[in-house]
Amino acid sequence: MDLILCHTTADFDTLGAAVGLAYLYPGSRIVLTGGAHPAVKAFLALHRDEYPLIERRAVTVSMIRSIVVVDAHLRSRVGAAAEWIDYAIATHLPITIYDHHTESGPDIPGDHHIEAVGATTTLVVEALRQSDQSLSPTQATVMALGIHSDTGSLTFAQTQPRDVYALAWLMEQGANQQTISEAVEPGLSETLQGLLSIALDTTSIEQVEGYAVGTVYLETTDFVPGLSGLVSHLMALLGLDSLLLAAVYTAKAKPRLTLISRTRPQTGMNCRTLLQPYGGGGHSCAAAANLTTDTPGIVFKQLCDAIVRSHTQSVTAQDIMSSPVRTIRPMTTVVDAQRILLRYGHSGLCVADDIGKLQGIISRRDIDLALHHGFSHAPVKGYMTLNLKTVAAHTSLSEIQALMVTYDVGRLPVLDEEEELVGIVTRTDVLRQMYPAQSADNALLTPLETNVYERLKASLQAYPTALESEDLWTLLTQIATAAQQRGWHLYVVGGAVRDLLLAPVDTAVSLKDIDLVVDSFRTPVVEGAGVVLAQQLQTQYPDAELQVHGEFQTAALIWHSRVGHAPLMIDIATARTEFYPYPAANPEVEPSSIRQDLYRRDFTINAMAIRLTAPQPGLLFDFFGGYLDIQQSQVRVLHANSFIEDPTRIFRAVRFAVRLGFAIDSQTETFIHYAVDSGIYADLQAQQAKKRLPALQTRLKAELTYIFQADYWAKSLGLLDKLGALSCLHTDLTIDAGLWRQMHRAGRWRQLFVDKVGKDIDVEPWLLRLEVLLARVEVRAQIAHNLQLPLGSIQRLERLALVEDSLLNQFSHLDQPRPSSIYQILVLYDLSTLLLVSVRHPQQIGFYVWNYITQLRDIRPPIDGHHLKRLGYRPGPRYRQILTDLTYARLDGHITSVASAEDYLKRHYSLESD
Repeated sequence: MDLILCHTTADFDTLGAAVGLAYLYPGSRIVLTGGAHPAVKAFLALHRDEYPLIERRAVTVSMIRSIVVVDAHLRSRVGAAAEWIDYAIATHLPITIYDHHTESGPDIPGDHHIEAVGATTTLVVEALRQSDQSLSPTQATVMALGIHSDTGSLTFAQTQPRDVYALAWLMEQGANQQTISEAVEPGLSETLQGLLSIALDTTSIEQVEGYAVGTVYLETTDFVPGLSGLVSHLMALLGLDSLLLAAVYTAKAKPRLTLISRTRPQTGMNCRTLLQPYGGGGHSCAAAANLTTDTPGIVFKQLCDAIVRSHTQSVTAQDIMSSPVRTIRPMTTVVDAQRILLRYGHSGLCVADDIGKLQGIISRRDIDLALHHGFSHAPVKGYMTLNLKTVAAHTSLSEIQALMVTYDVGRLPVLDEEEELVGIVTRTDVLRQMYPAQSADNALLTPLETNVYERLKASLQAYPTALESEDLWTLLTQIATAAQQRGWHLYVVGGAVRDLLLAPVDTAVSLKDIDLVVDSFRTPVVEGAGVVLAQQLQTQYPDAELQVHGEFQTAALIWHSRVGHAPLMIDIATARTEFYPYPAANPEVEPSSIRQDLYRRDFTINAMAIRLTAPQPGLLFDFFGGYLDIQQSQVRVLHANSFIEDPTRIFRAVRFAVRLGFAIDSQTETFIHYAVDSGIYADLQAQQAKKRLPALQTRLKAELTYIFQADYWAKSLGLLDKLGALSCLHTDLTIDAGLWRQMHRAGRWRQLFVDKVGKDIDVEPWLLRLEVLLARVEVRAQIAHNLQLPLGSIQRLERLALVEDSLLNQFSHLDQPRPSSIYQILVLYDLSTLLLVSVRHPQQIGFYVWNYITQLRDIRPPIDGHHLKRLGYRPGPRYRQILTDLTYARLDGHITSVASAEDYLKRHYSLESD
């Protein structure tokens, strides 16, 4: 076990540096050696599951392999964990120190990285940049907090330019500025502190649509700078979701009014819109205005009314919960619970009795401790939390957040009026609502300049369909209405969302593939909900063909082509999760939530969804940073083992990267190399040979078809070769200069043949390229069979070696072969075989094949069987030999006309008597 130790009473700098080092040293775990500052505790109450933290009690000393100490270089600063350092010293384990305190020398031996900068996190950022790493927004946020806290947001004397550069890089990586502003508390001047006391007593608080909305009116004689800090303190101290502050300065004849408005993203209020009529500006969540007016009180009253009207209905538990809830029984063993967590990617599980009544919750931390103490086969009932905090379906988001922070819980079960478990809300669900991906306040993301919902609507309205009177948007809204009436959510998912976000603003996008997913938000989703919706829609459109795929709980509605329109197909699937029981297998599928449905996908750019149902239709669901990766033009995989579970994802990664002009991010490339180097693909090939992996063969053939059909096939193939991914086909398959020449030659010669002869050969271009590639290895026919290529390709590759040996041998013994000799040798083979052989042996065979195809192949004798009959030759088997000899004579120039052919017959074939 590789450990990263934070000092006791952890602050944001030690935590931020530790998170960065955990990314630099994959697989390491972070230990808070003894307590944390209140602000850090509050932050971790919501974000704990996003970082690789482990309880100090769950660490077994004998399992330690290395130690990194952050933001400290003295043993006394790590509390009881100092004994682990002693153990590491005694057993000669690696010890590394990252610290920015230089007042005293270290008393811990090891590899020291101690420099006088404003924050230890800065040193870690520099190490990450040097190794060309990139971070997720959650990692960047806590690291940015580390620099902010130890530099006073770059105002303390010890701040160095290096800290500024480091913080700027973290902002580029997606550090969430709103999270930072809420966690960092700037100080207030003496004047502001006095105003704060007044404001705390005079702020009027009203509950509006489930949100706490505050308004306060202050009077001062002179202008007071720093009122924005006062607003931040008021919101934090009073627990407000929105606040309007009006400050009137009365020193001049005409009062001056300053207006400041703040709100949380989920309220639906737009601060900029609120204050624009008064000359204000800013962002949707923060805006300000300054004006001179004789009636400041009236302006304030108008704004108080407007702020109430501007709030939308509060998001409640039923809107964000996941359903159905995965439960286990109290007697389930700890090790089985761990397997379930691993299988479904959960951080905790609900424990219910035989009739489904909630009994407790067991978290990943609980399981870690039980395993640490050797109780892997003990029932979970001995380790689960019993004194549960629960919420009702109508509980507001702010109440849920308060419960999580107050009691440091990461998940809250949702119970109905009969105390039945109907859903669960997690930290991730709350964070998703608090910080939507399309927030314009995100420092890294390019803001969505128009509402994503409106962009989707405009694109679908412009989409030509097979329907006579309706556009695609009208059709989708009907499906959304049907879903909402049943208590379900409906989402557009996958490639359509990606293509929409890739397109320029105000451009209608041709969304060729429309995939919809159904999720539950008021009632548990039924198995096959997508099928239910498709069946209901078909009753309105009886012309649509309904196809149901029960194994994956999906349905497809197809409107076949009408005049001027291509067929229209809409897939409707039930939100589901999947698990690969072994590498390259078909996944096992179960109903689940939209988050799990997106989590099962391949890359972040394909794991986004747009909600079509209320509340908040048009909300972009981007749990994994897909929009950020689009902004950074990179393909990033969701799971570390993704390429082991499904090797075809390597081909998909390359295809998307090349087609979109993206790069494969460094971590994803590392995962690819790990999968290739693991040796698992050799095992897969053995299983394919035994026909044990038909699913893999089908997916691999589809990906190869996509790649070789595309104009960018060569670039894709080069990247696959660079990554070592062609070992998925065969462990020895690589591309050298000779093979590149063969593949390009195949395309050129094929086109020359088409131009010369006026018709094509009987094998598709993509398939010919693939055959040239597979021909490089001896087991080419077996691979073609595994990929389920057409029978002609399999047979062609199967006999390729014999054909090549025969042709090479025959042509090597012909010094200057006559045309008839070339014809006799090559006429036995089909054009596809000849083209394949010739591009592999252009000098020895290519010239003869080209001569045969373009000149000799279609030469015929000047007379035929009817002519022979008129000349008196009796019909029969002899005709065939006569015409063949005439063909050879014509090829070699011995006959050129009918007369010369008749003369040839007289000299070589006598007329038979009756």
